[in-house]
Parts: sequence; structure tokens; C-alpha cells
Amino acid sequence: MSENVVAGNDARSYRLTNIDMLRGLVIIIMAIDHARDFFYVGGISYPMEQPDISISIYLTRWVTHFCAPVFVFLAGTSVGLMNARKSKHEIAALVFKRGLWLVLVEIFIISNAYSFAPFGEPALGGYTQVHLEVFWAIGVSMIVLSAAQFLGARFCFIVGLIILFGHNMLDPIWPGQSVFDPYIEFWHIIHQQGQTILGPFILLGGYPVLPWIGVMFLGYGTASIFQKPADERDAILKKTGLTIIGLFLIIRFMDIYGDPNPWQMQDAGLLATIFDFMNLSKYPASLLYILATIGPMALICAYADRWTGWLKDTLVMFGRVPFAFYVTHLILLHAISIVVGMLQGFEFNQFMHIYAFYPEGYGLGLLGVYGIWALVIIILYPLCKR
Repeated sequence: MSENVVAGNDARSYRLTNIDMLRGLVIIIMAIDHARDFFYVGGISYPMEQPDISISIYLTRWVTHFCAPVFVFLAGTSVGLMNARKSKHEIAALVFKRGLWLVLVEIFIISNAYSFAPFGEPALGGYTQVHLEVFWAIGVSMIVLSAAQFLGARFCFIVGLIILFGHNMLDPIWPGQSVFDPYIEFWHIIHQQGQTILGPFILLGGYPVLPWIGVMFLGYGTASIFQKPADERDAILKKTGLTIIGLFLIIRFMDIYGDPNPWQMQDAGLLATIFDFMNLSKYPASLLYILATIGPMALICAYADRWTGWLKDTLVMFGRVPFAFYVTHLILLHAISIVVGMLQGFEFNQFMHIYAFYPEGYGLGLLGVYGIWALVIIILYPLCKR
């Protein structure tokens, strides 16, 4: 193992600083998207699908696309780096328990942080909404990886590639329309976004897990890159990043495979065409979506060691406590939204809901959204540093 892996003075010295820095960067970016969800006036959930959207709100949404792929990929990488310190059986037990824990946190904590309505959402007919999103995707992928890692890094890498490049062939497959159809319930978990009623709960399958399993497998299968000497590692990351970006541009330009959203020249002009070109499917995560995010991620990671100063230190700090940041920032955003709503003249109980059901007329402009985002970062800084 290189000196970069073992260097350091803290208990996490086995972790690479550039991995933590990258994770910290995307978790802060992620908070922008959630601030937009809770505060942006008009509640635009999918701005990239609107051709006349402003460049500011488009980029505010698009930049957050990096978050989930980076989280999932680096989770796989971190498991791969454990091979230097733990046996396969130790890794399997640890990763399985962590994955199960994340799934339970998604169901019982994250879902309620979004809604503040654990006993039912009136706007959903009294059902309690359960989100199956990023913690769910990471958790399920870790559970699968806990078994697959016995077959080796090369096996996981190859399977990850097969999933990544092959799963969009499933795009045309849609089961029947009945929400009680067991096939639909399975498909909403595996490959197509949707919702399923299960007793008093309505399960929102926001992150179908198949492509995320592939991304985590790729992270695990390429962990050995981060054990190489710094110069060699960074050279591989740069070459890989540029290759992936080039591959994305070629496949997207051909527009024959890799994403269910085709692009076309827009009458509104070049900028609208670029918007359409970059409007990639995240639910489920398409091949092109993954290529467009993992490629730049590799380039940033290649240059991360050259960054110094308080900004890098801050990103590393946040990157080492992603769980604490994620859970608390959602609760904090929801709580602040109640305060803002009451200051705007609304009632307290109008915000004990999922943000999609906030009252009409509530919200802030984009500048206000960024102000709330900065406030949340400042408030959580001492907690995360501690």
C-alpha cells in the first residue's frame, strides 16, 4: 500500500484524503438541491425537463447530479480498501450490517425528516410515505456487495460494467398498471421509478437499485487504483476521466442507446439544445448519466492532492462524517422551512408535510435558497467538526 494510504495522524489514516475531499464536496453540493426542494418558490421538482428554465436554476439542479454516483462509487471503493486490513468474512459482516442500517435509517428517519408526518400524510390519502432513495440504494448495494466480494474485485468490476452498459436495455419493459401487481412492486425496486402501496405505507421507489449496484461494484473493482503511488494513481484517474467523458459525448451525440430521454435541436437556440443534450435520466440512473458524472469525478479526484488550505480541510472534514451531515441537514432544512413559512404568514401545520404539499405562494427566490443553504452549512459545521 502506498504512503498516501498509511500517512496521517488520526484514526482514519488508512483513508485517502482525496476520497474524503470528494465526498465532502458532493455532500455540500447535495444540500443545495435539498434546499431548493424545501424553499424554492413554485416548487419546481424537475427543472431540467422545462425547456424555458433559466440557466441559474438549471445549473443549480444539474450540478447536484454528481452526488449520488460519487457517494455510491466511493462507498464501493472504501469497501475495496478494507481488503488491506480485514478478512473477507470480516468485510462481509461489516458491510452487510452497514447496508442494513442504512436501509432502516432511510425508512424510519430520512422518510420522516422529509414529511414530519410519521402517522400519515393527508394529501396521500392518509398513507405514510416511505422514501427509498440514496441511503436505500447505498444500503441495498452494500448488502449485495457483502456477498459478491467473495468472488473478487475482478468479478465485481466485470459485473458492474455489464450492469452499467446493459441495464438500459430494460427501459422499454413496463409491467401492468395495477399498483397491487407484485411484478410492479419488484420492478419499482429494481429498475423503474414508481410507488407501491403496502398496508398503511406508500413506498416511493425513487432510486431503483440495479444501476446503483453496478456503480458500487465498479467502485469496489477499481479500489486498487487508490493503493498505487500518487503519481501513478493520478495519471490513471486523469486518463480514465477523459476517456469516460469522451465516451459519454460520443454515445450521447449518436443518441441511439444509453438514456431514455432523446435529445434534439431546440427552436429556442443553442443553450436550450445544450440543456436538452444534458437532460439525462437519474431515475433510474442511465448509462449516460453515470458516464457524465463519474468521468468528471475521476478528474477532480486526480487533482485533489494538489489542493491545500482551509477549503480542502473543510471538505475533508465534511467528507468524513457524511451520515451525520445527511440526516441532520434534512431535519434542519425542514425545521427552517416551517420558520420561513410562518414568517410569510402561513400556519405551522401547513408545513408538517412533504415539501411537495407546501402551500401555494410559499417560497424564496434562488438567492434566498442559496442563503438558506449557506446557513445550514454554517450551523452544521461545528457538529460535523466535533
